[in-house]
Amino acid sequence: MARHGENIRKRTDGRWEGRYKAFDENRGKFIYRSVYGRDYGEAKEKLFAARLGTACQGAENEPAAETETGSRNSADRNGGAVLFSKAAGEWLAELSGRRKYSTYIKYDTVYRTHLADTVGSCRLSAGMAQELCEKIFDHLSGEGLSESLQKSLICVANQILAFANRHYLTGIPMLEHPAVKAQKKTIGTFSRAEQALLLESIYRQMDKFMAEVLLCLYTGLRLGELCALRWEDIDFEGKALTVNRTVQRIAVPGHMTKTILLETTPKSESSKRTIPLTQELLQILSQFKGEHLYVFGGEKALDPRTMQYRFKKILKEAGIESRTFHTLRHTFATNCVENGTDVKTLSEILGHSDVKITLNRYVHPTMDSKRKQIGALSDFYGQICGRAA
Repeated sequence: MARHGENIRKRTDGRWEGRYKAFDENRGKFIYRSVYGRDYGEAKEKLFAARLGTACQGAENEPAAETETGSRNSADRNGGAVLFSKAAGEWLAELSGRRKYSTYIKYDTVYRTHLADTVGSCRLSAGMAQELCEKIFDHLSGEGLSESLQKSLICVANQILAFANRHYLTGIPMLEHPAVKAQKKTIGTFSRAEQALLLESIYRQMDKFMAEVLLCLYTGLRLGELCALRWEDIDFEGKALTVNRTVQRIAVPGHMTKTILLETTPKSESSKRTIPLTQELLQILSQFKGEHLYVFGGEKALDPRTMQYRFKKILKEAGIESRTFHTLRHTFATNCVENGTDVKTLSEILGHSDVKITLNRYVHPTMDSKRKQIGALSDFYGQICGRAA
């Protein structure tokens, strides 16, 4: 029987067989091909390599023609043009060696889910550009995709086309995303009253999950950064922590569990940062210090899904309306601004590459803050009146 979601099975002859989908140019349709291994692990490795190398589409059967300078050309000797799927497979293979694995998986998933069947069999030539665009935009309009996914799809398609233009001289123009009215996603913050309820609940029944929530309120760390935090990242003498890694769940095509927990480097270079800690926080964290590697996860990183579940439970017990864990990060940023933290300092603590991100996405003036600012005008106008007199 095949392992769930992987398309790998043990044959009666003792070998393990992995099956994957590929485009057969001669037949003009998608077919299933097989790889074989002496054990499950070998079959799994070969299956991943096969999927990566083909990206669904018969790249082995269509070698690139050589120009006089030795570079690849758009047309083969029979007057054909490279398949979109072939260019995609080669682009993904190149991408896997120079980008984070999580980024590669994201692009690979977008390609396989939305482009492979839609335009994988299209030949890339100037004469096919209009048909290619129409097929992609028909898919965009017919699937009811989110704005974010539409942007990702166009981004992936354009990177594949750019690769084909560089290596096969196809000369196909980049796609322009159809006008879509941006819908601002509001996360918001916890109110002062909600923060009071939350803090009361935290200090009343402190455990490692409560400590994680408190640490986020004091540092604004992302959930993945908190879950991947190791004891070696905390300097008890220097009273600071360093963000060296993050953890996230990513989809892996053909994997038995469909998603895996992946520990990687932080989101960006700006995300690698050192944040000061209060003595109170250090004392609380020291209560949970043991021989295990991770602060909140034991010998392996804590699964963000586990923390999200626990956080909803914590909010419910505190009598607070359910919110995502990310709301804590926004609350931290807003509290810092209202307490006089300059935006540049806050931006570095949050790990942002630009202070505009901090201001536009993470600072939410509360009604109390607005009332305070309006109230301050009384003194201001009073001074004006006094000087005028």
